[in-house]
Amino acid sequence: MTAVTLPAVTPFTAGNPLLLALAGANFAVGLAAFGVVGTLAPLAGSLGISPATAGWLLTAYALVYAIGSPLLVAATGATDRRRLLLVGLVVIALGNTLAAVAPDYATILAGRVLTAFGAAVVTPVAAAIAVAGSAPEGRGRALGLVFGGFTLAQAFGVPLGSWLAYGFGWRTAFEVTAAVALLAAVPLATILPRGLPRGGSSLSALGGVLRQGRLVLGIGFTALFMGAAFIPYTYLGPLLHERAGLDAAGISLAFLVFGLGGVAGNALGSALLPRLGADRTLLILCLVAMALPPALTLGAWSAPTAMALVFVWSLFCFAFMVPQEARVAALAPAAAPVMLALNASAIYLGTSLGATAGGLVHGSLGAAWLGPVSVLFALLALTSVLALRPRT
Repeated sequence: MTAVTLPAVTPFTAGNPLLLALAGANFAVGLAAFGVVGTLAPLAGSLGISPATAGWLLTAYALVYAIGSPLLVAATGATDRRRLLLVGLVVIALGNTLAAVAPDYATILAGRVLTAFGAAVVTPVAAAIAVAGSAPEGRGRALGLVFGGFTLAQAFGVPLGSWLAYGFGWRTAFEVTAAVALLAAVPLATILPRGLPRGGSSLSALGGVLRQGRLVLGIGFTALFMGAAFIPYTYLGPLLHERAGLDAAGISLAFLVFGLGGVAGNALGSALLPRLGADRTLLILCLVAMALPPALTLGAWSAPTAMALVFVWSLFCFAFMVPQEARVAALAPAAAPVMLALNASAIYLGTSLGATAGGLVHGSLGAAWLGPVSVLFALLALTSVLALRPRT
């Protein structure tokens, strides 16, 4: 098959239709991942299950995604990228449709697993297309727009899912997510060319990456950095109640502020990458990540100050995504699709690691220690960047 060269996206234009379509696909993935959070309470009440049991809908999704993404991207290396993206979105729609009509919890769980399989190919393949179609100097902006869809879903997915679940029933939230996935497939089917270069996606390429310690260390940054963020984020509600006296409405607002900070952070990372380069950008973000969580968890703050801290913390947390994506793709250009899939897996590994560590810290040492323990993860992330920097 003759390789098709993607149209260059540099100089960057915000209206580039291909990048916007890829951002729409990532929005569907983000909504599938985070929208369910807002449905857990009404879903648990409707089915007569405990909140902890309902929480497995998140855990199962994360585990399947983390394990499945690199394996699926590698195993489908011979598949046309356009077809793979469209199939992934259709699978997301089918998984959410199954959850929406499910008669019991086990069927909903099966729908979540199916959704995770679809999402596991969409995000890394979308990132690989954005990288392949961009000149190096425009790569940050291209990735920033593509991942902007994901961060938008992260910011608004939880409140949207909650509003739909409480206002129209939890099944409606799954129905809307299925519809969004199908809608996201329409522009991709229209404008994404066939025969896109497939790059180094194969099971042998996956094995080759995993056998190289420097590549695993480069991807490990994502798990460590996300772990640092989710140690305090998992317990942000009780933390803000204890340290800033926020009530339920204030805590809901704080989560929205955190989401908006993530959207702004995605843009910040896109802007810093061409100016500072990936390594310097990530080192700066690690230093900020070592400073803000202790300030948030050790101090007593007024509500406005706490909100400002949450926003700035989220801003710098989520500025890492674009420079890290560019960095892992550059570490092994021939295996970029596999590297990006492993990096996507590391996001979910890091969130699970952070949530688990946060639970242990909160239960044994108290909320005040969430920030200091988060610093240890950020320090390890910083060390992983320094270890791979070229020596001059």
